[in-house]
Amino acid sequence: MARAPMALPCNVPSITWPQPKGTTMFAFARFALAALLALPAVAASAEEVPILRIYTYDSFAAEWGPGPAIKAGFEASCVCVVEFIAADSSIGALRRVQLEGPDTEADIVLGLDTAIAGEARATGLFAPHGVDLSGLALPTAWTDPEFVPFDYGYFAFVYDSDLLSNPPTSFEELIAMPDGVRIVIEDPRSDTPGLGLVLWIRHLYGERAPEIWRGLKPHILTVARDWSEAYALFLNGEADMVLSYTTSPAYHAITEGDASYAAADFGGHYAQIEVAGILKSSGKQQLARDFLAYLVSPEAQAIIPTTNWMYPVAGGALPAEFGDLVVPREVLLTDEATVTANKNAWIEEALAAIR
Repeated sequence: MARAPMALPCNVPSITWPQPKGTTMFAFARFALAALLALPAVAASAEEVPILRIYTYDSFAAEWGPGPAIKAGFEASCVCVVEFIAADSSIGALRRVQLEGPDTEADIVLGLDTAIAGEARATGLFAPHGVDLSGLALPTAWTDPEFVPFDYGYFAFVYDSDLLSNPPTSFEELIAMPDGVRIVIEDPRSDTPGLGLVLWIRHLYGERAPEIWRGLKPHILTVARDWSEAYALFLNGEADMVLSYTTSPAYHAITEGDASYAAADFGGHYAQIEVAGILKSSGKQQLARDFLAYLVSPEAQAIIPTTNWMYPVAGGALPAEFGDLVVPREVLLTDEATVTANKNAWIEEALAAIR
């Protein structure tokens, strides 16, 4: 985008130039004019600080999310400004960059996950990141040349143990619970937890997935547009359980001192790995690579657990409350090619079963 011409600031003080001894008025006028003309150039050069624009989801960029602290940390090590541009979800961020294509103003998309990375890769808009990921600790081996992981978690149904004393330990047990037990889930077309539930059920049950969805139907209070809406319904007491993460109870324990929230232990839980990628159209490739390298640094990773409420990919010490969380006995994750080829059909089969 072209930079608008910059006028002199209105608060620049007037300057009285002393006339050097032995100079003519004409020579001094030329000297003064040259000095004045130099002022806009100096000011313009001060304005040429690169802006790194990052598309992400709203809770990452929010004041309570990891965005502000990560922005401050990276800006302290670069001559740059980080600007987060938030969509309502990571799927929304991907849709925006798909619509804008090579003309996008974004340099990085942050917050995609393993369920939609294949779709993002297929756009051809992303560049190799060149970041060393050899020291990361993830639920699966990671060698992706285009996407850098920055956190991970496991989907789970969260409940209040003061209100629900016998939580289910499988989808079959959830289906068998009294019809009065209500759950809130997210729309898989607009929110990654909702898509994660589709993949979770498909991974476990294969062709039986529609049967599981039909069994869940009597318990589904609503299909919320996004996680925030779903979790708010749960906290307001309108549902007994909400599709969230095994790490969600840590939020309540740490920020509210409330240890009553828990995740139902299903044994096998589907993993979500969140990633960031650099766009080929960015004119700030090195700066973008530096940011992704910072994103997986110990300094930035230490921010993740108590702001994004997920596990950091670089390991490190976790708050004590994370020691009380459900640890999946089996980590479930479907390969990217299978997800990309089938997710739209699996979404439709799930929605058809609960209509």
